Amino acid sequence: MAEAAHIIENESEGKALELPRNIEAEAALLGALLIDNRVAEDVQMKLKPEHFFEPVHGRIYEAILKMLDRNMVASPVTLRPMLDKDPALKELGGAAYLIELTASGASLIGARDFAKQIYDLALLRQLVNVGRELVDNALDTSEDVDPVGQIEAAEVALYKVSEGEGETGSVKNFLQASTMAVQVAERALNSGGHLSGITTGITSLNEKIGGLHNSDLMILAGRPGMGKTSLATNIAYNAASRWTRDNDDGIAPEKNMGAPVAFFSLEMSADQLATRILAEQSGISGESLRMGKISRNEFQNLSRAARDLQELPLYIDDTPGLTIAALRTRARRLKRRHDIGFIVIDYLQLLQGSGRGNDNRVNEISEISRGLKTLAKELNVPVLALSQLSRAVEQREDKRPQLSDLRESGSIEQDADMVWFVFREDYYVQSREPKRPMEGDDAKLHEDHAKWAMEMERVYGLAELIVAKQRHGSTGKVRMKFDAKITRFSDLAEGEYMGGDDDYE
Repeated sequence: MAEAAHIIENESEGKALELPRNIEAEAALLGALLIDNRVAEDVQMKLKPEHFFEPVHGRIYEAILKMLDRNMVASPVTLRPMLDKDPALKELGGAAYLIELTASGASLIGARDFAKQIYDLALLRQLVNVGRELVDNALDTSEDVDPVGQIEAAEVALYKVSEGEGETGSVKNFLQASTMAVQVAERALNSGGHLSGITTGITSLNEKIGGLHNSDLMILAGRPGMGKTSLATNIAYNAASRWTRDNDDGIAPEKNMGAPVAFFSLEMSADQLATRILAEQSGISGESLRMGKISRNEFQNLSRAARDLQELPLYIDDTPGLTIAALRTRARRLKRRHDIGFIVIDYLQLLQGSGRGNDNRVNEISEISRGLKTLAKELNVPVLALSQLSRAVEQREDKRPQLSDLRESGSIEQDADMVWFVFREDYYVQSREPKRPMEGDDAKLHEDHAKWAMEMERVYGLAELIVAKQRHGSTGKVRMKFDAKITRFSDLAEGEYMGGDDDYE
């Protein structure tokens, strides 16, 4: 068989080492597949042609899978036309070699074990390649030395090996890509609610965006007091609780509409976030919880809610001052340990860049937003990052945010697949309350306050989520209800909000 670059030098001992492989196991597995095509059902989900050490074995395996995809029998006879022009197979004897592979029926007994060993040895070879590249880069000091960057790159490579991707994980032919697209459409169809991604728990928002989609970076922005963290916490809780519920109902992971969640809270502590979720679920205000102003009955509700949330797959990291590199490292670790399917960052401007001295803040924010988009693609999960808005909003008569209000960098808008703005008109109306009239004050004061009270009644408890950018669909507004007492966003009852259109200008 053709010898490729299978030999590596062990300089410390001055001898050559062979890369891990088992050619006999590869031949035995191919023989089992050709004898009984049903063996493919057990092995093809994980084992790919590139996992075979001997390239011709990988091509034979790929040809077998293509035949089976066409609902044809894969045998030495049917494979012959596909492989007749393969020089390496001709060198081995052509069709005679395929017949030779089927000579021993004993290979059927250990087919699954052969497949596992081939896969494991492929991972070991990828690990060797990562190690060699790591050593080569570490020894090369001809360019600017960046050990932190090298560590980050090595961790990315190791993560890909651990996920079984190796160097070929990002390359997909159109058949694979289109199959994934059809699966997404099927998921949306079967959900009955136009939901192709992870649920936000808010029906009106799901209908607008189709749920949270893998590899998407979503930016949720708003001025202070609008409820950004509350909405992010609500969505994180809804996704985690739906995952638990679907899992308990025996729904397959690929059809589960929820996900385990990683919440990176750079502003609030883990217990403050937990208080918000407990307030939402128990119906007791966060202020009452902190002050201890609750009755015995309310405490029982609180205890019940706490018990129900014990198994919630929501992992909170409240480490302050994280760099984008450190956040990505921690996210990979959570993905590996808990298979997280959704990441929330509160908030983007509190992250730090690589810390190169001559970088200004705009470049740093650009690095952070690119890093978050890369993280979403690398882990294949949706990432929701909260962001501040500039004070320009406050200078306008209409306080609804615009894309130009995103603070410090246009790259946030560029890197994001979706940009959402949360806006609560009652926050601004409340701040305009005129002087409360006293008995004996003139009629104008009474009239002004009455007008304000009517306006406040019209907008109280209403919120808008403005979808200002969406790569996969239309922009527009989603109207919601906000209960400030327990910091919960929810769907509006029909007819609860009259006014305004759905188009975003």
